[in-house]
Amino acid sequence: MALHPEAQVMLDLMQTVDLHAGDDADPVVWRAALEQFAQAGAAMAEPVAEVEDRTVPGSPDGIPVRIYKPSAEPGLPVLVWLHGGGWAIGSVETHDAICRSVANAVGCIVVSVEYRLAPEHRYPAALDDAFAATQWVAANADELGGDPARIAVGGDSAGGNLTAVVSLLARDAGTPSLVMQLLVYPVTDHEFESSSMVDNATGYFLERDSMRQFYEWYCAAPADADDWRVSPMRAADLAGLPPAIVVTAEYDPLRDQGEAYARKMEAAGVPVQLLRYDGVFHGFFGMGAMMEPSRRAFDDVVDGLQRAFKG
Repeated sequence: MALHPEAQVMLDLMQTVDLHAGDDADPVVWRAALEQFAQAGAAMAEPVAEVEDRTVPGSPDGIPVRIYKPSAEPGLPVLVWLHGGGWAIGSVETHDAICRSVANAVGCIVVSVEYRLAPEHRYPAALDDAFAATQWVAANADELGGDPARIAVGGDSAGGNLTAVVSLLARDAGTPSLVMQLLVYPVTDHEFESSSMVDNATGYFLERDSMRQFYEWYCAAPADADDWRVSPMRAADLAGLPPAIVVTAEYDPLRDQGEAYARKMEAAGVPVQLLRYDGVFHGFFGMGAMMEPSRRAFDDVVDGLQRAFKG
């Protein structure tokens, strides 16, 4: 279908966030642009019962996390959230509003992870932080007021990539036991030739050349991009993973690889709910104040998480 009219309005507004790759591309500049855009909507962020910033063990200097609690009720389910941004931009701050809304709507604790960013910290730093933080949440859920038997992990874009790989690592390690993985327009494969990569290469916020730039910043060596811990689509076996929700957008370069990963998980016997939203672009999730499809996607995700947490 054609681009949704409200999506076009949002794209026009997002022209202020310049993520065009090139010889002069600078992650510090990109980070500042995304932070500024997110700050513009901060006034609409929902209040939650409690927000706490702390540092948990894992990386040499510890891993900053932000913990959102919708209530003081004990034994709440917990969602570990891994923000998007090509492993190089984005932060707890840029995804603050999403985490608040999810915590309130689902009725779960959300632990948002400030993993180390590339290119200052290349692969596997972000992944190491994501997995260590997830393990810490599982080990300390009781102390947080959460239920250690009801832990999910989720994220968008590069955060969706980290979510997929953390789920694989947890399966292989036998811990933590996850009840759900939420992959919102995830990066799943180092590829640039799929139909969605070609058809949506420019003009829809995330661009194909920007993805090339993100890989260049993230990977310590070109061969890293082919490792399943960077490209989970290349994992030999996806059996035994937790149930998954996979969200994709029609006008997204990552659409086809996200849907291919959903099909590969399903073929391996993993329960998968694949949700494609037409007429929207990469980054639309969490823009419910501006776009009806975003509200619909948010409601669908909330419903899926609640069902997973209820068993």
